[in-house]
Amino acid sequence: MSYFQKLVSFTFVITILFASCEDTKTNSSSKQTQKELQQKKQKVKQDSIINSINIPDGGSKTDIDLRSITTVEQEQLIPFLTKYGKENPEDQVTIYTNFGEIDVKLYKDTPLHRANFIRLAKIGYFETTFFHRVLDNFVVQGGNSDNLSTQKVRAAVGDYLIPSEFSSKHQHYRGAFSAAKYAEQNVSKASSPFEFFIVQGKRGAHHLDNDHTVFGEVTRGMDVVDKIAKVKTDASEWPIRNILIDSVVVN
Repeated sequence: MSYFQKLVSFTFVITILFASCEDTKTNSSSKQTQKELQQKKQKVKQDSIINSINIPDGGSKTDIDLRSITTVEQEQLIPFLTKYGKENPEDQVTIYTNFGEIDVKLYKDTPLHRANFIRLAKIGYFETTFFHRVLDNFVVQGGNSDNLSTQKVRAAVGDYLIPSEFSSKHQHYRGAFSAAKYAEQNVSKASSPFEFFIVQGKRGAHHLDNDHTVFGEVTRGMDVVDKIAKVKTDASEWPIRNILIDSVVVN
């Protein structure tokens, strides 16, 4: 074989080797990119399922001193809240969210509900929660979350229901501040101590009258409620991006 033929053959082999390395690198990079995309897709899917896209770091923890909270049983509830209400007569609160502020006046003729809400606000319970259920032209509901801290505070507060305090004066007009309730075996229509909702629909929600206790009204911030009502939700009416309750301040 001539020198020239040897040179051509050697050059051809080197070219093939370089081409092979380049393909391997490209294929490897391609596989890595596809894997990263798949991981990202999987993460989004998981976040979407557990509704925790916007939970801040440490969101499963709480700075609340649980040992300082008096745990209340059902049989102790009425005397406990009656006493607490007399010692804590406030009836104005402000709910702070990343959408703005909502001012609420609590009714004094629904004393058990007022006292319970003031108590939870002072404990700091609502700071662990979201506006977790949103239905445009109906209601926005708050006081729950998928944070572990929420369940810890609930356990410390007590497992009880608040007796209904219906009044013909307080109905589910737009801006009504009302108590959620558990449907299961709740013939007395007692209220959940933890969850509340604000009527957002212009026509109100009068089919809820005498079914849920209205214990306050929004005095400022219905524009904020309207913004919350417009957010996108999943099939369970839970906002895709969690609407954090930064704090509820007693005024």
